[in-house]
Amino acid sequence: MTKTVLGVIGGSGVYEFPGLKGERWARVASPWGEASDELHFGTLATPAGDVDMVFLPRHGRGHVHSPTSINYRANIDAMKRAGVTDIISVSAVGSLKEELPPGTFVIVDQFIDRTYAREKSFFGPGLVAHVSMAQPVCPRLGDHIEAACKVHDIPHKRGGTYMVMEGPQFSSLAESELYRSWGCSVIGMTNMPEAKLAREAEICYATVAMVTDYDCWHPHHDNVDVASVVKILGENAVQARTLLREVAGSFGPTRTPSPQGFDRALDNALITAPERRDPAVIAKLDAVAGRVLKN
Repeated sequence: MTKTVLGVIGGSGVYEFPGLKGERWARVASPWGEASDELHFGTLATPAGDVDMVFLPRHGRGHVHSPTSINYRANIDAMKRAGVTDIISVSAVGSLKEELPPGTFVIVDQFIDRTYAREKSFFGPGLVAHVSMAQPVCPRLGDHIEAACKVHDIPHKRGGTYMVMEGPQFSSLAESELYRSWGCSVIGMTNMPEAKLAREAEICYATVAMVTDYDCWHPHHDNVDVASVVKILGENAVQARTLLREVAGSFGPTRTPSPQGFDRALDNALITAPERRDPAVIAKLDAVAGRVLKN
């Protein structure tokens, strides 16, 4: 068993996590560049004991980063260097299904990645690796999130596919209808490559997709715009903080290894022969892949 360090990446509308003991904001240096903001460190008192927490506002405080300009690699690397064992992504999304109205929290279990302008891996020339993304989120985290929703009567749906678009513009009607035909549940702009990088960093990851609107497909609802989204964001943010406190308490201050082996995703992922690996790349991977590279 190891110590739980629960990481939270807050999306639109969730820029802080008040109520932590011993809180401090600190910049964590990363060889992959600047993270979105300083990390917010502290502990959360729970019935099971104090749980270490690390919070990062994905867009930065004041929302200064667009979905494309976010340095996802630096964010995940900084979380890894901070000792984070599990990440809950809290993300604003549009609904692609009638039965998922604004205010619903979707506990996502799959993604379709349609982004094209982002660095999606810590690995590449000099050290190639391939990790499995068949099951991109941690079901154990999902169980805790679902239980917390039930405790606090938060409207929720367990399971669903998150369609990740590049943005920053919202969808055209044709695009929205296409994604609906694919069976997608929600649409957003940020959880890829975040989930892929978390897997490469051997950090368990789960998403709470907070519905703010019906995208633009619904004939009886206005097309999505910032003003309508902001109103729902404020309501969702309050619920999200309540949810996260409940999850931290149920997860507890100690954890066992991932039943799915996500803590060891790199065990059989490195394919470049040891003698051909670039020392400069290895140096940048000291946090993300240090466990396997040292061996």
